[in-house]
Amino acid sequence: MSNAEAEPAVMRCGSPADDVRPAGAPRVDVLAARDVPLGGPRSMTVRRTLPQRDRTLIGAWCFADHYGPDEVTDKGGMALPPHPHTGLQTVTWLFGGEVEHRDTLGTHALVRPGEINLMTGGYGIAHSEVSTPRTTVVHGVQLWVALPQEHRNAQRDFQHHVPDPVRMKGAEVRVFLGSLAGGVSPVRTFTPLLGAEIILEPRMTVALCVDTDFEHGVLVDSGDVSVDDTLLHRAELGYVPPGAEALTLMNESEAPARVILLGGTPFEEEIVMWWNFIGRTHEDIVKAREDWQSSSDRFGTIEGFPGGRLPAPALPNATIRPRRNPPRR
Repeated sequence: MSNAEAEPAVMRCGSPADDVRPAGAPRVDVLAARDVPLGGPRSMTVRRTLPQRDRTLIGAWCFADHYGPDEVTDKGGMALPPHPHTGLQTVTWLFGGEVEHRDTLGTHALVRPGEINLMTGGYGIAHSEVSTPRTTVVHGVQLWVALPQEHRNAQRDFQHHVPDPVRMKGAEVRVFLGSLAGGVSPVRTFTPLLGAEIILEPRMTVALCVDTDFEHGVLVDSGDVSVDDTLLHRAELGYVPPGAEALTLMNESEAPARVILLGGTPFEEEIVMWWNFIGRTHEDIVKAREDWQSSSDRFGTIEGFPGGRLPAPALPNATIRPRRNPPRR
């Protein structure tokens, strides 16, 4: 998915290692989402929890959009023309609907609920995403992963995987990246990561053993869910720092609840992120934009898309300044 803001935020993101937690501080931070419209008056609106002022990364997860359920007849569905990416991997995970994906590798794939599609941008890739004609509702999450310095110019790649559900008392888990509750994903990443959908039965509590080296984020799609006694509502993201041996999730609702669990080792590199590009300097971003606007070979060509490309927004009239996860108070 593209960041379709007319004036995308410019940020230089620092390491979570700068986040110092004093004794007695709450164990779970609650991060609210902000609404971001993707286009005109009938466009989709996404709820963005990463990046934001209080947190820019969770592991290498650097971008999290949560959208729907939206009726296609009301909002027009997803209609993103060819657009570029650098220095990252995109992770598409749907709860409802179907999206047609095309990219400059020549991939032509359908994205369906319960199936992960992971695309590696590396030095440069472009793709399009359009709801299929039979889609009536669009609903899901779009996530980005920052590539570490040694792999940020990795070759283009596309992976598809359908995880088997892991059933446990009170919950069903689908692991699309990493491992959790006995489920293991074969999808390749460049840093240690966890990504899973968890459906909690009404009023049920589950305890999940997790990697103590990971920091975690719990994004609520539906229901009210407590994470280690901290209540999260729909579209909120609960952040848990490294050190936890287990996460306790409780569905406080009378209906099933669904969350996305993200995790990873703290990403200790500074990155610069603007629009759909991740680099290390302001000049990296300027170069990527120039290459996209000039239709250079860097991003390739998408075959079969009936329309033009998405132009890049204008660059800000300022050099990117550092922006870090603020220290705990």
